[in-house]
Amino acid sequence: MNTQGSMYRTIAVAVLLTLAGSVPAAEKHAPSDAELIASAMRAAPAGVAKGATIIAMEADGKMRTVRKGSNDYTCMPDNPTTPGPDPMCMDKNAMEWIQAYMAHKPPPAGKIGVMYMLEGGTDASNTDPYAQKPEASNHWIKTGPHFMVVGADAAFYDMYPKNADPDTSMPYVMWAGTPYQHLMAPVK
Repeated sequence: MNTQGSMYRTIAVAVLLTLAGSVPAAEKHAPSDAELIASAMRAAPAGVAKGATIIAMEADGKMRTVRKGSNDYTCMPDNPTTPGPDPMCMDKNAMEWIQAYMAHKPPPAGKIGVMYMLEGGTDASNTDPYAQKPEASNHWIKTGPHFMVVGADAAFYDMYPKNADPDTSMPYVMWAGTPYQHLMAPVK
């Protein structure tokens, strides 16, 4: 498998693990390529989404490039198995950050990345990067439309709240104190 295909597979696995839902995919219709593109493009500002590569996961778990892009951003459409809309778009550095996260390895040093989820995000633990479901100790939260800054130096994150149960209407640090801490910045 080529490096790009491996990276896309890693992203898909990361998204599925992070955004695991409860609605079986078989209960929803398979979206057309036009629907996948439209969903993925809602994840980021129009200028970013316009030139982004759009990828989608097939029923067999393999990633498919739906549309080749002209910039260094990759967008994924909403995951139909999750309870809410969660398309996402990320730059090249954020893709490397996710790859490290999935491999349980330290994120690449000195590579700040940006991820967009302008439709919002499905519930996730604010304290445990690998939590699969809500539990009393993992501070499950729901996020609205936001963008994320990943891969910054620790001092950058020290400027923002790191509460286990944050006010999600203001910027805060998710997964504080882990190698995967990142800034969550609401946009509405």
